[in-house]
Amino acid sequence: MTNEARNRAIVRGTALVLATAVALTGTGAAAVADRAQQAGPGGSTVNGALQREVARHVLDAGPPGYLARIDNGRRVHTLAAGVADRNTGRPITVRDQFEAGSNTKTFTAVLILQQVDRGKLALDAPVERYLPGVVPNGSNITVRMLLNHSSGLFSYTGDPDFFVDMEKDPQHVHTDAELLAIAFGHEPYFPPGKGWQYSNTNYTLLGMILHKQTGKSMPALVKERITGPLGLKRTYFADPRATNTGPGYARGYAITYASGTPRYTDTSSWPLGGWAGAAGAMISTADDLSRFFSAVLQAKLFSPKQLKQMKTTVPFPAEFPMQGGYGLGLIRTDSPCGTVWGHGGDTMGHHSTAVATEDGRRTAVTDTTGEPADLTENPGVQRYYQAILFGADTVTICQMLGKPAPAEVLDNLRGTTPASSVTK
Repeated sequence: MTNEARNRAIVRGTALVLATAVALTGTGAAAVADRAQQAGPGGSTVNGALQREVARHVLDAGPPGYLARIDNGRRVHTLAAGVADRNTGRPITVRDQFEAGSNTKTFTAVLILQQVDRGKLALDAPVERYLPGVVPNGSNITVRMLLNHSSGLFSYTGDPDFFVDMEKDPQHVHTDAELLAIAFGHEPYFPPGKGWQYSNTNYTLLGMILHKQTGKSMPALVKERITGPLGLKRTYFADPRATNTGPGYARGYAITYASGTPRYTDTSSWPLGGWAGAAGAMISTADDLSRFFSAVLQAKLFSPKQLKQMKTTVPFPAEFPMQGGYGLGLIRTDSPCGTVWGHGGDTMGHHSTAVATEDGRRTAVTDTTGEPADLTENPGVQRYYQAILFGADTVTICQMLGKPAPAEVLDNLRGTTPASSVTK
């Protein structure tokens, strides 16, 4: 896989992440912990046997650990398997914190929509009004275009050297100016408003707008306006690194498959906030993300008017490997089992998913503690994407909605469909 192909794969994973996985991990050293607790009247419709099978296949794809939480509106079903730390062998639990990656975009979008409610921002106003002289062609790019990825601005993570340079100097903390210089060194994907392309640059700019308007940092705003009011005690914005990464924290691993045997690099000490920022720096838990996305879809953090705006989506391109659309920091996924809303994230060591039903009453959150790091295509990378993105993620949605997963999805999960025909 070329550098650019790898970047496309990361973007693809970030979007596909919305087809939430109930992928659990488990190794010979740690069995699957499988539990259901009452959340309301009625019995659980989550198929525990299927979830354990998902865990086995996801583990076989290489990640050291996995956790999942599915609330089907009647019961909360949790699973955890594998290890949270390959060095100590500590088993992962469903309560562990993890890097939530681009789930952060929904947090950032909430803060922006709160500013709209306060009369401080207008969604269809040009970026030039709020960041004068910063964005090329900023007079023709609106705040809405940043939020729904229709600005056309090149994503700094799409630069062929970005991740190569990161691996050479993983402790480098990028400034917003550095990230923008990388992005603006490339031609836009298309004129403003004339297409759709996922771009982390959009959310770097939104974070800059928030800081300029409020005089407060993203960590402070997240705590003051989101995690505090919702009581999310284990969710925070990495500034720039994750803190409190001892017991109760699921470490993340970049996985290299090229040698035929997976090799692991612990990326947990890398400064997530120093490259992902307002686009991907949140640390959270399955419980907290479930509560957050439920609150978003019930308009508990902003007005119902802003929720309507958030759910106004730009359709994914026809060639995109999933059906649905992107709203204002919120993805609509039209899965084989039904439509769900949410987001997800891929960091250098984690693949997480978070979805909810439109009424916010059912949620599903997962985290896989491994992410492919190869710069060349190989069977290990193909199998990772096939099992997790094209198999397990959709199985979770179906389990949350109480519907059977389609045969082709189970074929992807089990590897009975050739990986190359799925992942290209």
